[in-house]
Amino acid sequence: MAKTKKQPKAQSPLILRFHRLMDAFAKSDDERDFYLDLVEGFIIFADLDKNLEELDLLEKELMESRERYRLIPKMTFYETKKFMEGFVNEKVYDIDTKEKLLDVIASKEARENFLEFIYDHLTELEKWQQYYHERSRIRVIEWLRNHEIQFVFEEDLDITKNVLEKVRHQLFDVKVPKDVQNARETIVTKSKTYYSNEALNPRPKRGRPPKQAAKVEVEPQYTVDVYKTVPAAVRPYLFMPDFTSTSVTFSAKFDTVAQLIASLRGSSRVKIDSKLEALSQRLESLRHLSDRLKASDGLGIGDEERMIDAVSSLSETPATPKRGKISDIAKGLLPKKRGRPPKEKAEIQELMQKKRKAGIKQVTQIKRPAKGKKEE
Repeated sequence: MAKTKKQPKAQSPLILRFHRLMDAFAKSDDERDFYLDLVEGFIIFADLDKNLEELDLLEKELMESRERYRLIPKMTFYETKKFMEGFVNEKVYDIDTKEKLLDVIASKEARENFLEFIYDHLTELEKWQQYYHERSRIRVIEWLRNHEIQFVFEEDLDITKNVLEKVRHQLFDVKVPKDVQNARETIVTKSKTYYSNEALNPRPKRGRPPKQAAKVEVEPQYTVDVYKTVPAAVRPYLFMPDFTSTSVTFSAKFDTVAQLIASLRGSSRVKIDSKLEALSQRLESLRHLSDRLKASDGLGIGDEERMIDAVSSLSETPATPKRGKISDIAKGLLPKKRGRPPKEKAEIQELMQKKRKAGIKQVTQIKRPAKGKKEE
């Protein structure tokens, strides 16, 4: 059995970056291993694409310093399904959307199909990102607590960037300046809050809600990565991605949101031009009109095609057609109203003779004389 190396002792809890841990937890699977260093807090990504010699050196280092590294747990299919089902049951309120998402979760490749559906429905996207962040935070804290690791998340510290970098540089020094010592005390106090019940069950704040203000998203400013005890065999495997608002995803295949969106089905489709879209709407309305006319009186197929061609030719011109052109075309194609055919002159004279024989007199308008004049 290989002997374990003796490691230096840090003078303050581990300063971890939550977003890196959340990303490592999401991507850890049967083909990718992530390890957390318990001395300085860096993360190792055992990338199998490295050459065999480097992989052998990494394996040797992990065996000799097994007390220093902790394997980050792999996200099982059950856990991913629990994430998705929890979101649907707690945050999705539309019944149709909820049913569709549950069908997606029950299908094959549920994880990627779920994300595809979410990114196609912007009303659910923001809720999903907030829910995923909150649940991932609880999951990471639970794992760190189970291993009894004293830690703080850099995102939660209210310490200036310069002082925090000093703390990193003097992590193993016993005697430090006063500002570094005060920062260490703040970090120790903050690390105890992660072991409280409220860390896993955050309660909503009581009292009057604050006034609604415009939400300004500002990306956190992180310190420079300072690690003094990284073994040479581990350096090629350091996992140190820069955090941005689109760097962390729930996907196991894609590293960024941009890569995820590019992979979605239908992302290569060209958007329809506004003029063509307006034309298609006009043609659709004309089809509905022709269907109604067919049902009432009947239009030939040729008439319908002539109507659509005439309107499309007008729509292709850059200038907007004048009001009445479409109606003139439709009037020319629509059948005229049917009624009784006009009577012939001989038939009218015959009817007049019958009226005279029957004693029916033609009523004529009698002109009355104007007032003040005698009737003749």
